[in-house]
Amino acid sequence: MEETEDFERMERDGNTVLGKPPTRPKTSFRTDGTDLGAWEGVPRDTGGQLADGWLVSSGSGQQRCMKPQPHFTLAATTLDAPNPHELAQFYQGLLEWPVRKEEPGWVEIAAPDGSAALSFQTEPLFTRPRWPSTRSEQQMMMHLDIEVDDLSSAVEHARALGAAVADFQPQANVRVLHDPAGHPFCLFERTSPST
Repeated sequence: MEETEDFERMERDGNTVLGKPPTRPKTSFRTDGTDLGAWEGVPRDTGGQLADGWLVSSGSGQQRCMKPQPHFTLAATTLDAPNPHELAQFYQGLLEWPVRKEEPGWVEIAAPDGSAALSFQTEPLFTRPRWPSTRSEQQMMMHLDIEVDDLSSAVEHARALGAAVADFQPQANVRVLHDPAGHPFCLFERTSPST
């Protein structure tokens, strides 16, 4: 939350509100002489009340006017591909997620409960990433971790859909594969609640 050190205190309805004093005189004052609407940093609605979402702290702690934090929601992870429709079809078969949106150069699939989504977009200059990374080739920028209940059958299912098993396998309970566009992804079995 944003807080500005040079705000001055003013009282409003028993709460201490912080704001910057007006830079020019105003004529519309409350009976106590404080022109609340003229103070910067304390947004008001048309009735002079604190704007929605702004908070005023009061009590024995430090008083401040706090700007509300914007709400963020991760809508999807997007993978570039030379053909997003083919790559979406692979992940649709792997995850059994339906298509939520499709248009030229773009496909989005989503978990049936809406909790997660993958999008695929056309990238005409797409270069398959190299994993493990080398200095001279396109490096992996990210990868997907997909939990499964049976690692060996999940690997076989992914291969039947067009995935390739990577040569390097760093862990016993994880299998690194490459999707048809070359993006690495991991299938893993959870071995304990903390992993």
